[in-house]
Amino acid sequence: MKYQRKNGDKIQCLICPRNCNLKEGQEGFCHVRRNENGEIKLVSYGYNTGLAIDPIEKKPLYQFFPSSSVLSFGTLGCNMGCQFCQNWKTTKNKSDCHLLNRTSPAEIVEIARKYNCKSVAFTYNDPIVFFEYALDTAKLCREAGIKTIAVTSGFINPEPAAEFFKHMDAANIDLKGFSESFYRKNCLARLEPVLETIKYVKNETDCWLELTTMLIEGENDSDSEIKAECEWILKNLGDCVPLHFSAFFPNYKFMNKKSTDFATLLKAYKIAQETGLKYVYTGNLTNQAVSSTYCKNCGKPVIVRNGYQLFEYNLHDGGCAFCNIECDGRF
Repeated sequence: MKYQRKNGDKIQCLICPRNCNLKEGQEGFCHVRRNENGEIKLVSYGYNTGLAIDPIEKKPLYQFFPSSSVLSFGTLGCNMGCQFCQNWKTTKNKSDCHLLNRTSPAEIVEIARKYNCKSVAFTYNDPIVFFEYALDTAKLCREAGIKTIAVTSGFINPEPAAEFFKHMDAANIDLKGFSESFYRKNCLARLEPVLETIKYVKNETDCWLELTTMLIEGENDSDSEIKAECEWILKNLGDCVPLHFSAFFPNYKFMNKKSTDFATLLKAYKIAQETGLKYVYTGNLTNQAVSSTYCKNCGKPVIVRNGYQLFEYNLHDGGCAFCNIECDGRF
C-alpha cells in the first residue's frame, strides 16, 4: 500500500498531514487506518454507512450538472477533529467496521447505473481516510461513464492529493474558517495544508471545484475573517469558484452554541459579492435570491433555484440565454 514508510518499529501513514506513527495494532487519528503486520491497512475498505440518492445540489454543488442525481456514501472515521461536526455519529464512531453494510466498488457502480445516477459522491465522512476504497470506486465509475465527486476537508498531503484528485470530476472542499487559531482550536488541525490543497485542485487539475464555509456565530463569522477568506479566494483562485456559506446547528461538543441566523449567512453573502466573487450561495438556510446562479456578465439569473429545487434554467450549451457569455461549471 502506498503512502507509508517504516520508522523504526513503527509505520508512518503519509496520507494526511498528521503523518501518524503507528505501532503494531495501533490505529491512526482517523480510527480506520491501522498498522497490521507492518503495513497500513484501511480497516473500513468495502464497508459503508449506507447509500443514498441525493440531488447534486445537496453536496453542495450548484454548477456541476444541476438537478442531476448523485449516489452518495461514506464510511467511518475522519482525520479532522472538528468539535462542531454535523456527522459526528459516523466520523467519531469507533465501532467495528464489520457491523456496517458491505458494498464493493463494482456494486456501487451497478447501483448508480440502476438508479440513473449521473455521479457517485464520496461524502458523509472524509474520503481522504478511505482513500483506497474511494479511488478503486472512482476508477470503475470513470470506466462506466459515471462522474466522481469528493466532499472533503482537503486535509491531505500533496503526493496522495495528486493521485486522489486525478480521479475526481468535482470536489466541494470544506474551508472551515479562515484563521489558524480556529483550525487548531476547533478542528485540531491546520489551515495551511487545506489552502494548498484548494490551490492545487483549482490551478493544477481538471476537477471542478466549489467551496463551503459553515459559519458559527462568535467563532468564524467576523466581517474581517470572511473578507480575508474572500480576498484570498479572489487572489489565488480567481473570481469564478462558487462559494457556499452554510448554517451551523448545535452538535457534538458545540451543543451550547446557537444555530446560525439567516442574517449571518446573508451578511457573508454580501461581503463575498462586494469582494468580487461571481458565484456566491447560502445553504441550509436559504431563499431563491441567494440560491440562484447569476450571469457573471449581465447579472441576469441563469439558474433559478431555492435550495435543492430548480425552477428556471436559462443556459444554452453552458452559455447565458440573455447575453451568450459562458457560465463557469459543467453542464
